[in-house]
Amino acid sequence: MSKSKLLTLLALFGSASLLAACAVGPNYAGPPNAAPVSTAAGQFHRAVEADVAAAPPPARWWKALGDPQLDDLIDDALAGSPTVQAARARLLSARAALGESRTKLLPSGGGSLLAVSGDVPTGSFSQLAGGRATQGGSQSINLYSAGFDATWELDIFGGQRRAIEAAADQAGAQAARLDDAQVELAAEVAQAYVDLRDAQARLALAHQEVALERQTLALTYQRRKGGTAADGDVDRVQTELERLQADVPTLQADAQVALDRLALLTGREPGALDVRLAGPGAVPTPPTITPVGDPAGLLRRRPDIRAAERQLAASNAQIGHQVAQYFPTVTLLGDIGFSANNTSDLFRSSSFSALGAPSISWNLFNFPRIAAQVRGAKADRQEAVANYQQAVLSALQDAEGSLTRFGHQRQSVASLALAQGSADRAAVLVQSRYQAGTASLIDVLDAQRQKIDAEQSLARGEAALTNDYIALQKSLGLGWG
Repeated sequence: MSKSKLLTLLALFGSASLLAACAVGPNYAGPPNAAPVSTAAGQFHRAVEADVAAAPPPARWWKALGDPQLDDLIDDALAGSPTVQAARARLLSARAALGESRTKLLPSGGGSLLAVSGDVPTGSFSQLAGGRATQGGSQSINLYSAGFDATWELDIFGGQRRAIEAAADQAGAQAARLDDAQVELAAEVAQAYVDLRDAQARLALAHQEVALERQTLALTYQRRKGGTAADGDVDRVQTELERLQADVPTLQADAQVALDRLALLTGREPGALDVRLAGPGAVPTPPTITPVGDPAGLLRRRPDIRAAERQLAASNAQIGHQVAQYFPTVTLLGDIGFSANNTSDLFRSSSFSALGAPSISWNLFNFPRIAAQVRGAKADRQEAVANYQQAVLSALQDAEGSLTRFGHQRQSVASLALAQGSADRAAVLVQSRYQAGTASLIDVLDAQRQKIDAEQSLARGEAALTNDYIALQKSLGLGWG
């Protein structure tokens, strides 16, 4: 190839690069405002009745519960959960696909090396240079060649760049799904831990209640012997004792199930946490002040909304990728090489050859098929818009509902605390009357049992309140990053 031809080919490559400055199809203008009223309000509708603060909430919300064991369990889960590891692998795969898409903007090529040596019948290849006649009517042939070929499909109309844009948006959506997996996991670990501590606390109270009921049964037997109680009184107390004893295995099973669930969530086998968490601990309680931010912050933060927005952007880019098929495809072809009949002459200038040519193809007769693909891509974008709107509305409903449950459960716990206080005072009063001789031991045991019942109810209420707090943090999209 002459120097002038080589310069012409390079100029063609450079001109094609300059032409590839625009991309067909719609440019992404961002998601629609799916909740204009909520975002303009500046606060959640249920924030007042839930008595929460509008300050920005912390990402690691579980620290506010003040339980070091819970902190360690969530850290273990985020580091070792197979669910999170699978989400990370999907993100790596999406990023690899993005890297592969970007390589399609670059030329592709390869090298070759050929060496041929052999004998052929005389006359069949007598015209080949380098042949040497031998006795027996055959001719010796030697041929050596080395070369490099390259092709470059020019992205003049931006179809490939739209595909890269879509791949980047898909990778962004997968990153948001990884964040969402962390949000889900942190909440599940916290809820399983609360269930464990709740079951352990109520199991201890159940044992106390069974012990009291056994004392009551023994006293009832004595009263029957003394003629101050009937057989029906004994049967009534015996029935209550059996009912209370039946609750114990259920609570033991609840505690063991919670332990195994925590083991699974932290990437361990069942039973791996039994020794570590065997000792009972208090149910962690929410802080006095709970910051929740505002709806606009929620929409920016929640991973599922961010994933839906990235899916919308990807579907928008896919439209341009399909529209680009309406236009011609320009490919530049190039080949350089050396060929000779012996290795000493292979890389001489006389053995050099070069070829460069543009190739243009156009799917003129495939326009109906392309039109159908464009319509399909536009329909996919409409679906992505609807999915985004649904994600926004569902997130707001989740947050508002969580605020409502959390606020009302706090009121319920306050009432249960008052009830326990009354039961405690009643138990003290009956104990004083018993010491003064105006109340029986049966009365004391009944008052103690009512006190334990109040403690059981308060324990359940406090566990429900903490679980509602956890659900609120999850609805706010916290726990990732």
